[in-house]
Amino acid sequence: MPGSDPDPRFAARVIAHIPRLRRYATAWLHNAADADDLVQDCVERALRQQATLQHPERLGGWLFAILHNLHLSNLRRARRRGTTIGLDALADDLALSAPPEDRNQIRDFARAMATLSDDHRQILLLVSLEGLSYREIAVLLEVPIGTVMSRLARARERLRIALEGGDDQMLRRVP
Repeated sequence: MPGSDPDPRFAARVIAHIPRLRRYATAWLHNAADADDLVQDCVERALRQQATLQHPERLGGWLFAILHNLHLSNLRRARRRGTTIGLDALADDLALSAPPEDRNQIRDFARAMATLSDDHRQILLLVSLEGLSYREIAVLLEVPIGTVMSRLARARERLRIALEGGDDQMLRRVP
């Protein structure tokens, strides 16, 4: 029932998913603080809406769907009001948390990932970082498996070109 306290067993199951949600959100957003905020919002919403989970065995996918929808809502809100970047954003730069010898590679990878569309970046992260199957991703994103496969192929190609220093025209030609 909305407004009631969450079932402690359900809350424990949700909490067990926090490391995966945080890892995914951090890789997607490139900012640990923003990722933590997104995950916190996701957990809060999941606990409030636990009664809407129809298939308890699909809790992980349900949580990723909530995370995804919250992120899209945040993007829409940011587009409406514009974005600002504070100096403290540098504190959460992923490259700064890496050993000095790896920083350039991490920056190059982060820049290459940033050239991808949200759809392509999301597919790469769900497959590579979270290890979800094509079927799980299709259910999560509510798209056909063929769409997942084609987005993944395009995302990999765009990422390869960006990492190899491909020019902007080449990046635009890869659909």
